[in-house]
Amino acid sequence: MRLAGVEDAERVAVLHADSWRRHYRGAYADSFLDGDVVADRGSVWSARLAASSGSETVLAEYGGRLVGFVHVVFDSDPEWGSLVDNLHVVHDGRRAGIGSRLLGRAARAVGVRAGGGAMYLWVLEQNVAAQRFYLSRGATCVETAAVPPPGGDPARLNGSPRGLRMVWPDVATLSHLVDDR
Repeated sequence: MRLAGVEDAERVAVLHADSWRRHYRGAYADSFLDGDVVADRGSVWSARLAASSGSETVLAEYGGRLVGFVHVVFDSDPEWGSLVDNLHVVHDGRRAGIGSRLLGRAARAVGVRAGGGAMYLWVLEQNVAAQRFYLSRGATCVETAAVPPPGGDPARLNGSPRGLRMVWPDVATLSHLVDDR
């Protein structure tokens, strides 16, 4: 695992777009997901990785291939702490421990760089597999809310999808997931 740099934006965007196409269909509009979502994510990741103060993106690679990433924004919310804004793993790498190690790296980064030790994320209500993953790693679901449209464009949503806020009040409870491989 290593920290991402600006040069990684395209690879991160491709994985992010693939994950959205697989797991966000139904919540996000097909016209958006089937369009140039890679270019959309590419511009987002180029900007994020160029101005990474206050956040950290960690890549998981295997044999030179990007197999997952996590992006955490430190001290994003005064009540809930730091935001895991993205955690995505390649489809053929699911259930191999990649997501757990990435979550552990996010928790460690929060413990070192954030002002507080709490961490949270939003997961789509329809993404039951991801919910099970987070709950099995100690998260608590504390609320549901409307999903904001990607890029602020309501036409990119399909209906009114809901998201669940999953919270870890103390990232130290995730220390067992840290793996420096």
